Amino acid sequence: MQIINTADILLPKGGFEKWAVIACDQFTSQPDYWDAVEDFVGDAPSALRLILPEIELHGNVRQKIDAINRNMENYLQNGVFQCRENAMVYVRRQLSNGKTRQGIIAQISLADYDYRKGAKAQIRATEETVLERIPPRVEIRKDAPLELPHVMLFVDDPENTVIKPLEKRAQSFETLYDFDLMQGGGHICGALLDANAIAQVQAALQQLCRQSRHDFLFAVGDGNHSLAAAKECAALNGSPAAQNALVEIVNIHDPAIEFEPIYRVLFGVDPAAALQEIKQMLCSAKGEGTQSFTAVYQEKQETFAAPGISGLPVGTLQKVLDTYLHTHPQVKIDYIHGIDTVRALCKEKNTLGFLFEGMRKDQLFDVVARDGALPRKTFSMGTAQDKRYYIEGRAIR
Repeated sequence: MQIINTADILLPKGGFEKWAVIACDQFTSQPDYWDAVEDFVGDAPSALRLILPEIELHGNVRQKIDAINRNMENYLQNGVFQCRENAMVYVRRQLSNGKTRQGIIAQISLADYDYRKGAKAQIRATEETVLERIPPRVEIRKDAPLELPHVMLFVDDPENTVIKPLEKRAQSFETLYDFDLMQGGGHICGALLDANAIAQVQAALQQLCRQSRHDFLFAVGDGNHSLAAAKECAALNGSPAAQNALVEIVNIHDPAIEFEPIYRVLFGVDPAAALQEIKQMLCSAKGEGTQSFTAVYQEKQETFAAPGISGLPVGTLQKVLDTYLHTHPQVKIDYIHGIDTVRALCKEKNTLGFLFEGMRKDQLFDVVARDGALPRKTFSMGTAQDKRYYIEGRAIR
């Protein structure tokens, strides 16, 4: 049994610059970003018409989902796509910092994935799954004829046996796309793996699985809630295609993979009063060692230390914020990439942000093996612009 497999991959026949759109869970507090995407895309065929950005999870969501499904059917029936059968795609993504991340687009069986804490599956969630975030995504996917994934799976391959060897052969592969991504997303190119390369990748993964010091092969690096929704939809949809999911596989040891903290910003607060209450909760808790936090609001900044009630600062803070949010239901939280973005948001009234030290990427597999899952929204790979863009698709009905 192969751990990853080929898929019948759908790609637009052209117009990739307007087709490729960033993951739906990005820029959730920055409507200007999505307004600019809308202006740039215009009437052109685009993945924008096949996804629901999370910033739009308000109003008549059912109407928006129905429109997405109609757009999918329209694109399928009117020749927007080309299909590459039994395919895997080798991807090279130049990031905003100039580094290049390599990956493979392939298909996994959802039977090999489990997002529950303590799961023993070959594919595991890296962070706590927020159960209330799954139903909206299930609603989007359950009747959809297509999936356009932004899921990234990490493999722990310190000797670079799976993906790196493809780099030397890349020029012999058929180029599928090669273009600049919109809104400062860098550059991306994708190439079709030949049969020999596919067999080489599968054999390397099998060997890695046998040699791994962990009892799982893949950890979800991004898109955990989307993959969880796919898992739930597999139980609702008897179609064999719905039992699988399209993902990008990336080596966590790729030099371009850099973990960035995902910071916390509270909206609808009196920032000074909220900070005092949260500080008191943090500093009165019992824990091991101390961890540092920086609170920012308007033009002010305050750094303070608190006992570590979790192994990571993000875990310590999140436990306290969960308690605070429960007792202050009018307050909203968002998870923000980038210190500058946090500071910009916190210049507004009634806003409070928290900065802290992030997790190292070499800790990930050990922490997941030991603890089962990290606190939700623990890390991100690079800036928001460096997240996966929707390009490849697959029929799931």
